[in-house]
Amino acid sequence: MGEYSKALSSYERRLELRKIALPPNHPDLASDYNNIGMVYANMGEYSKALSSYERSLEIKNTALPPNHPDFASDYNNIGVVYNNMGEYSKALSSYERSLEIRKIALPPNHPDLASDYNNIGMVYDNMGEYSKALSSHEQSLEIRKIALPPNHPDLAGSYNNIGLVYDNMGEYSKALSSYERALDIDQKALSPNHLYLASDYNHIGMVYYKMGEYSKALSSYERALEIRKIALPPNHPDLASDYNNIGMVYDNMGEYSKALSSYERSLEIKNTALPPNHPDFASDYNNIGVMYNNMGEYSKALSSHERSLEIKKKALPANPLDLATSYNNIGLVYNSMGEYSKALSSYERSLEIKKIAHPPNHPLLASSYNNIGMVYDNMGEYSKALSSYERSLEIKKIALPANHPDLATSYNNIGLVYNNMGEYSEALSSYERSLEIKKIALPPNHPLLASSYNNIGLVYDNMGEYSKALSYYEKAQDIWKKSLPSNHPHIALVKSNIEDVKKENVIVFF
Repeated sequence: MGEYSKALSSYERRLELRKIALPPNHPDLASDYNNIGMVYANMGEYSKALSSYERSLEIKNTALPPNHPDFASDYNNIGVVYNNMGEYSKALSSYERSLEIRKIALPPNHPDLASDYNNIGMVYDNMGEYSKALSSHEQSLEIRKIALPPNHPDLAGSYNNIGLVYDNMGEYSKALSSYERALDIDQKALSPNHLYLASDYNHIGMVYYKMGEYSKALSSYERALEIRKIALPPNHPDLASDYNNIGMVYDNMGEYSKALSSYERSLEIKNTALPPNHPDFASDYNNIGVMYNNMGEYSKALSSHERSLEIKKKALPANPLDLATSYNNIGLVYNSMGEYSKALSSYERSLEIKKIAHPPNHPLLASSYNNIGMVYDNMGEYSKALSSYERSLEIKKIALPANHPDLATSYNNIGLVYNNMGEYSEALSSYERSLEIKKIALPPNHPLLASSYNNIGLVYDNMGEYSKALSYYEKAQDIWKKSLPSNHPHIALVKSNIEDVKKENVIVFF
């Protein structure tokens, strides 16, 4: 934080001197406003950043011809701020204006055009329009292949962004392939402890995390942290991000003390490096809240999520989608506490925000309908639960590839409702569809496959087909023993299910 304030003070002092020495619309003043905007953007003060960038653009409109290349950089910077604020249509408009200017001013394969296509792709990715995102990133890559040497780091950047889209589409093998191609280029082009390599390892860790390969994820995240410890000062915010990622892996492995230690180290760094209500603090409190919820410490979870929401509300202007995430997580805790009316209220508030910010078939809306369905299911209002889950599935079928893991989640939840309603054949059909998708989308020992086997076992148990139930429970146990620590709660639960089915008793499920 100290470095940002020093930079800001320096840029503002220079601006004051130039205001005295230069006419009011001199291009050098635009440069100063641009630099001030960049500092504010890095500080998370987006409204101030936007104001500075727009003042820069205003000066250039007076001083330069209409399609001067310098305009493109201003529109690009404004697009970055709008993207960070979650105002994606405005971001897209700014990035497209930048591209339009550069198409007039520059040759067709200039690297700056690739940057614009890249930025447009990132916005489409955030909007959930993955085919458009992929198309833009591939255009960016094609230009860079023509304009740059084969191992230029910008090519790695394109592969990284293509990997990110595949990651969001649930096509993890393609994502991993793209990320590894980026790493290969960066290893050839850069020094062994360059920060780009840390970013590559971070992306690879993220895919392994989603694939349920937690030891590989942990190894990649720790390699990213190792590089950044060498390359960056000890309290740099990027180190906090690495500790945060490591914490998420430990959380999913059920190693909560290690997760908490990593999250707290992340928070400690940010307390040193950032202003008190910087938006990045919100993610730490959010993750700590998720972990406490997993541990069953609901009051601590609620406190953390409410602190996250408080920080997000103070960010000016507040990103509505960040607020939606907080309301969603608060709803999750209330649901775990059995306070269903409060959970429903929070989930509906989250959905309301998402409906304003996103098109009607965005995947994030599906997530809200899923959570609302979960509350109705817990309340015993099965028809409402089924309706919400089916709406979620309907959106996912439109927005996502046919075998995306999120579709499996929807079928699983629909199966849960049918099981609770005693409609076992319908439940079995939904659970088996969920399992079928997971087998295609996930590695063979992913913990979510075990969840499917466990749930199918539950249905067979309820149907009195105990030998089939036992077979599925044992498949679940085998996967969880391979993929999770020996003391993870899932292993204890499935062991209980196996013991109980042998006694033809009630089974614990999740």
